Amino acid sequence: MSSIRQVQVTFDCAEPERVARFWCEVLGYVIPPPPAGFATWDAFNDSQPPQDRGSWFACGDPSGAGPRLYFQRVPEGKVAKNRVHLDVRVGTGLVGAERLATLQAECARLVALGAVCVRVLTADEDNESCILMHDVEGNEFCLD
Repeated sequence: MSSIRQVQVTFDCAEPERVARFWCEVLGYVIPPPPAGFATWDAFNDSQPPQDRGSWFACGDPSGAGPRLYFQRVPEGKVAKNRVHLDVRVGTGLVGAERLATLQAECARLVALGAVCVRVLTADEDNESCILMHDVEGNEFCLD
C-alpha cells in the first residue's frame, strides 16, 4: 500500500470564489491558471452550464508545501460548529506579550478582509495565547 503524498482541504460554502480569495489573502496562496483553452476564469465559467457556473474554486500554496484548498458550492448553509478547522500559525516560537501582539496584529488584518474575531484566549499555565475567528462565511479557524 502506498502512502498519501498530498492532502486537499475542502470547504463547503455558498460563494466559492469569494471564500477562496479570502483564504489566499490569509495564507499567501495563489489562484491557479484557468483550465487549458481559457484565457481567464471568467471565460471558463461562461462556458459552463448555468447551474455549474461558480460552483467551485481552488487555490494553492505557491511553494507547493501546503495543501491545496478547494471550495465547493453547497445548497445548505453552515448550521453547527466545524468538526475540523485550520490553525493559522502566525505566533510559532513566540511567547507572552510578543505572541499576543503578533496574533492581534494578524487578527486586525484579517478582520479588515471580512473575518470576525470571536474570542481572544490569553495564555495560562498550560497554553499560549490564541484567537478564535470566523472566515467570511462563518467557518471557524484559529490564529495560533
